[in-house]
Amino acid sequence: MHDSRIRFWVLLREDLEAARRGDPAARSLAEVALGYPGVHALWAHRVCHRLWHAGPLGKLPARLLSQLVRALTGVEIHPAAVLGRRLFIDHGMGVVIGETSRVGDDVVLFHGTTLGGRSMTHGKRHPTIGNRVVIGAGAKVLGPISVGDDARIGANAVVVKDVPAGAVAVGVPGRVRERPAEVDPWADPALFI
Repeated sequence: MHDSRIRFWVLLREDLEAARRGDPAARSLAEVALGYPGVHALWAHRVCHRLWHAGPLGKLPARLLSQLVRALTGVEIHPAAVLGRRLFIDHGMGVVIGETSRVGDDVVLFHGTTLGGRSMTHGKRHPTIGNRVVIGAGAKVLGPISVGDDARIGANAVVVKDVPAGAVAVGVPGRVRERPAEVDPWADPALFI
């Protein structure tokens, strides 16, 4: 088998395992593969992203497929968005990831999360999310901002300014707080409200 195909299957397997680890309700990889719309949307995005970069003739099919997936899963991911490894989209419904978004490895996005823009200009207009970031349900991360590695975004926060590595952003507008060292690094960001 061609090396890139092997890597593609490894990537899909990692996505499954990330969902299994990230959701205490998941009982098996088969359950995750068959019943998790966040995983389905992520897998479809991986195909759409390849189509998007296959040349000018791939862009329209990539967009059409991404819209079909949105209708089926409730998750809208632009084919040009760059998503890292082991991303887990929990529940999925209402998640939006814009065209110029970049998402690092081992990130968790809860339902209703938006990685969106604040302008209609061309160029970078969506956020860049670091590695091991957790973004709570309903959070809006808007504009060409950066969220550093190991940061947490609280549920329903509206973040329009950079969030440093290891920090927590909560509220509307998002206010940045340092995360206490004694708190579990994977704790629910709602604890910091």
